[in-house]
Amino acid sequence: MQFVLVVYHGTYPLPGTPQAQRVSPEDKKAAYADFAALNKLENWSSGAPPMGLPQDATTVTVADGSAVITEGPWLGVRHAVGGFAIVEAENLDAAIAIAARIPQARLGGAVEVRPSAKYY
Repeated sequence: MQFVLVVYHGTYPLPGTPQAQRVSPEDKKAAYADFAALNKLENWSSGAPPMGLPQDATTVTVADGSAVITEGPWLGVRHAVGGFAIVEAENLDAAIAIAARIPQARLGGAVEVRPSAKYY
């Protein structure tokens, strides 16, 4: 089965922010090593390149048939989305085991696991 992992930063400092400078070099190296190990898995692929910071986002909604542009992230999301990954796993439990290896899952964020689906 294919699963989509949505990585939320949560309370972990976003890269490029002043708070991120307080993360120790050891903790940064550990997180990078975790991602390097995940990228070596045959059943893992990054779903999108790393995203920019939420404050650099432009949100598009449509009202009365016209695009409405708002500077900044969508206010319906409580935490910044850090990225996506696609995992081939035997079942949900196997996908959860991989999601638990993502650093944000243990560093104040979360990883949402969704079965992949086609709606078209």
